[in-house]
Amino acid sequence: MSKDRRDPPVKTENPSKPVTTSPRGEIDAFLAQVKALGPRTAPGQRGRLIFALDATMSRQPAWNTARRLQTDMFREAAAIGGLDVQLVYYRGLGECRASRWVSEAERLAGLMEGINCQGGHTQIEKILSHARRETERMKVQALVFVGDAMEEAIDDLSVAAGELGLLGVPAFMFQEGDDPIAEQAFREIARLTHGVYCRFDPGAAQQLAELLRAAAAYAAGGMKALENASRRSGPAVQKLLQQLR
Repeated sequence: MSKDRRDPPVKTENPSKPVTTSPRGEIDAFLAQVKALGPRTAPGQRGRLIFALDATMSRQPAWNTARRLQTDMFREAAAIGGLDVQLVYYRGLGECRASRWVSEAERLAGLMEGINCQGGHTQIEKILSHARRETERMKVQALVFVGDAMEEAIDDLSVAAGELGLLGVPAFMFQEGDDPIAEQAFREIARLTHGVYCRFDPGAAQQLAELLRAAAAYAAGGMKALENASRRSGPAVQKLLQQLR
């Protein structure tokens, strides 16, 4: 991988183309961190969230789960002021792509429907560098990354994460499984971007959904906006708020 921080951008796709129980203590600790982060957008401003996924071969079940759960992000953010999401993924031999920004769950689901996981190595540095470039163009409130492995130089990831952190974009690093190398890297990325880290067990769809809703609410308006939204939302959001308080 190039050491140049200004490497060529991630390819952008045309949108017409194309998880057992989580460790409760870690989930609660993550949610408490989200509460401490505070609001991210001005009143009336839509949030912008980069939804990045590892699409290597081992990730197909998680990819299918994320495709179903992404609707929750939009639903959670809609009453707050809305959310624009960009899908970014990597797979195969150096393939790393980004969609256009979308504002409807159906469009994002359609993009994800046409993507199959392929064997390959992780490309997390590309994700971080892409997020940096995007927020240089227009402010991005949060980067959400879901993955289970890390096969890159931790020093390179640290530099890219540090650059992203300087621009005020926190990374929500969600680790599926318990790989210690991935955990070390994900925690460091979260630290350097002033973001958060949380691990969930394979197949823990309910807990992943909870984490994605929290990240979306944060990107759309922070804790205060989420509390206001709960007054007109269903029991799922109210349950989330109880854990955030």
